[in-house]
Amino acid sequence: MDFERAKTYLLSKPQTELDFPFGEGVYVFKVKGKMFATLSIGKVGKEAEADPETRPVSEQPSWWMNLKCDPDEAAILRDIFPSVIPGYHMNKALWNTVILDGSIPQGEIDRMIDNSFLLVVAKMTQKAQASVLIHL
Repeated sequence: MDFERAKTYLLSKPQTELDFPFGEGVYVFKVKGKMFATLSIGKVGKEAEADPETRPVSEQPSWWMNLKCDPDEAAILRDIFPSVIPGYHMNKALWNTVILDGSIPQGEIDRMIDNSFLLVVAKMTQKAQASVLIHL
């Protein structure tokens, strides 16, 4: 999955807005004002810093996507996919960073995005939830 595909899929979620509270380089996706994803360009070599044994240093920077996740599932995804690491600049128990380097199937990334969106919606009031879920 590349940046444009990720951005398009994130914006396709009901009542999703794009915001830039952390500057122009960090795309923040919110549903009813609550963040469920970020997209930003990772620095060259950051993959190797996360775990030098399993993550090769790339020549080109990759897009990084932070997604909210159930804590148990977050740990499992990190074990399965080398390009899923604890949330960069986020609560590492509740967020994963997905490095968009092409190693994770698109369908799996879509599923992670869907789960992040639904986890955030689930914490809203019933009225707010209903106004979002009616569009799914």
